[in-house]
Formats: sequence, C-alpha cells, structure tokens
Amino acid sequence: MTSQDFRSEYARRMHRVLEHIDRHLDESLDLDTLAGVANFSAFHFHRLFSVWMGETLGEYLRRRRLELAALRLVSQPDLPVLHAALSVGFGSAEAFARAFKARFGSSPTAWRSSERARHRNEGQANRKRNQAVSKPGQAGKTGKRNDGASRVRAQEAPMNIKIVDRQPTPIAYFRHVGPYGQPISDFWQKTVYPWMVTNDLLGSPRFGISYDDPKITAPEKCRYDAGVEVPPGFVGSGKHLTTVVPGGKYAAADYKGTAKEIGDAWAELLREWLPESGMQLDSRPFFEYYSRESTYDPRTGVFTCQLHIPVAAL
Repeated sequence: MTSQDFRSEYARRMHRVLEHIDRHLDESLDLDTLAGVANFSAFHFHRLFSVWMGETLGEYLRRRRLELAALRLVSQPDLPVLHAALSVGFGSAEAFARAFKARFGSSPTAWRSSERARHRNEGQANRKRNQAVSKPGQAGKTGKRNDGASRVRAQEAPMNIKIVDRQPTPIAYFRHVGPYGQPISDFWQKTVYPWMVTNDLLGSPRFGISYDDPKITAPEKCRYDAGVEVPPGFVGSGKHLTTVVPGGKYAAADYKGTAKEIGDAWAELLREWLPESGMQLDSRPFFEYYSRESTYDPRTGVFTCQLHIPVAAL
C-alpha cells in the first residue's frame, strides 16, 4: 500500500467512528468501544483521534452532545430540558445545564427563548426585503442575472413538505469541513464533479449530507458530505469514501434557490414546520437530495433539490 492508501484507510476508519458517535449519542461511548469501531488499539486511539480531529475524544463527545441538544431544544419548543439532556447522553438536567452554560453562555431555557426570538426577527426582516423586491417598478434593481425573482418565489411560496419512506442507499462521497454556503457549491464543482466524470456517474442521484447546524456549530467545524448514489460493492477510482444513507421516515421539502439562501430554508423547516408537525428529530443525518430531475442554472446559481430531515413520531 502507498502512503495515500494508508491515509485513505485512516480516513475511512475515523469517519466510521464519527458516524457511530452521531448515531449513539444517547449511549455510553467509552474509549474501548470506539477504538473497536475504528479497529485501532485502545492504547493508541485517543491520541490518533486528537491528532485527526484537532480536539480530544472527550471534547468532541461533549461538543456534539451539546450541539445536538441545542438543535432539539430550538426545533422542539415544548421538549423538556431534561428530555433533551437524556436524549444525548447526559445523566441529569443539572449536569447538562452546567455544560450547556459553559458552551453557550446561558441556561438551556434562556438560550432556546433567545434563539427562537432571533429566528422570528430574521424571518420578518427577510419577508420585508422580499416584499420590497417584489413591488412594481423594483424588478430592475435585481441586476442582470435576474436571480432576485427566483429568490422571491422560493422564499415567498409555502414549503411543499411531505413525509416519505426512503430505502437505505449506498453512496460514494467526499467530505468538506468548513463553512457552508458558497464553499459547498465550489466543493461540488472543483472536487466532486470531475470525479463523477472520471467514474461515469454523471446523471446519478446525489446527496448533500449536513452533520451540523451552522447557527450552532462553529463554521470551521461544520461537516458536509457530497455523495453520489452508487451500486452495492462500488469500487471506482480516486480518494472517495463509501457509506450508506440510512433509510426510514423523512420530512422532504422542495427547494429552489442558491447556495447562499439554502440555510434560511433549512431554518424554516426546522424552526417553523417541525415544532407544529407532531414529529421529532432522530439521530440520522439531514441531507439534500438531488434527483435526476434536479436542475442547476450556472448563470444565476439557482438549483433545485429536496431537503430531508429524519423524523419520528413524538
């Protein structure tokens, strides 16, 4: 094996550990168990994890538990704080409150209240901007690209949301770590599309898997997998990794807009629709689904896809 082969094998094992952590945050995640998932010795795993991730295993576990709990608090306003704490592996509301305040600077209840107020204010400001753009005589101010009208239509139209049952889907993927938005679009264009061409995968359904909420997680730590549906046992060329997108129930919402605007659509889905839906999040990741019918306009940057959030009954 070459040095690049060794590095790819380390990446595969570490990604397997991170996936296991995200899906078992409500359980005890001890060093021996996670070392076994990675197929490394427990003696060396802690140091390997710290070097690879830039934070210790304990720091990473605490951060992920608090960030997921924060997402559940803000998207489920009636969820008791204790339930949020237990759902991510804290043994008591008191321990959770101490850790939460150290991370976010306020109590869970106060933070939830302020975040929902901020989201409402942002939504009102967006609606006012859209109304201004859509007034007669204002169209000329949107610029020659004419993407302003597309943005207004996307944001003003009510979300078309349905509950779907998806089958597990094998994908090949590349991981981006850093800010969402335009950097993700650039990542697709510069890294993923050339690889798709090389492996004759143009036209295959694609997945954009978001593991973090950029309103909660620091931008430099946000993770995103750009994936392409592949047949079982796919090998292919290049430095890709493989996994399976979990099946099950998802709330799926149609989206049309740009990479810069998609964060607002995610926020509306999580902070407006979900609290009134009678559903709750589970531990599977969120993703954008690009079917064969999805479109992209390189002139304006406007594209279409479906946003999926994993849901279960309350």
